[in-house]
Amino acid sequence: MNTNLFNLKEKVVIVTGSGRGLGKCMAKGLAEFGAKVVVGDCNIEQAQQTAEEINTTGTAAATYVDISVRQSCIDLIKFTVKEFGRVDVLVNNAGIDIIKPAEALQEHEWDQIIDINLKGCFNCSGLAAIQMMEQGNGGSIINISSIASVIGIKGLVAYSAAKAGINQLTRVMAVEWASKNIRVNAIAPGYFENIMSGANVEHTQPEKQQQIVTFTPMARRGKPEELIGPVVFLASDASSYLTGTVLFVDGGYTAI
Repeated sequence: MNTNLFNLKEKVVIVTGSGRGLGKCMAKGLAEFGAKVVVGDCNIEQAQQTAEEINTTGTAAATYVDISVRQSCIDLIKFTVKEFGRVDVLVNNAGIDIIKPAEALQEHEWDQIIDINLKGCFNCSGLAAIQMMEQGNGGSIINISSIASVIGIKGLVAYSAAKAGINQLTRVMAVEWASKNIRVNAIAPGYFENIMSGANVEHTQPEKQQQIVTFTPMARRGKPEELIGPVVFLASDASSYLTGTVLFVDGGYTAI
């Protein structure tokens, strides 16, 4: 039995939106398993801080990226290749949220959420796949979806549409790139202790916390570090025959 299935040594991993929150936790976790990590974020100061923390025991480099802009995504791939020579894994984590009723959401707010959460995933995935194809050794693309991709949650009309789109991007890209040994999977988190940008006010409400505890069979929010296992699994050879899958990490929320 291969006991090194989860070893990421020598693999080069990009994690978008990893200057803070769940992205930061996943980036640090991937580095702990041996990966060389590129920390990409639209807040360069936060990205640099994450990279500095990783570099105390591992290897990381930080760069600015706005995933809604294709040229910025091109620059992200070029930066990674320049720093570490290749791209083996991409984690499409960057995302935002605006919580409003559907009738109150403005067009520019819809566009902003779709551009970052969905188009950004498309931009980075396609460009990373091209690089992986040129390298000839395949790779792994991991898209961060959400339980909102399959259930209705008030106030998340644009976010939910974007995340549902990510699930289908995952499946179609998996089918298209399987012959190139590029695996494409998604992780769909439930409610975690980390709060996404744009959702802070909503999640300070006691009734929201009560809803989460009531409808999550495990009766709690997830801890950020509980995403490390799933992302390392999908990045590593342990998931070598897994592609086109959406893995729900939600304490049982979507099982009800």
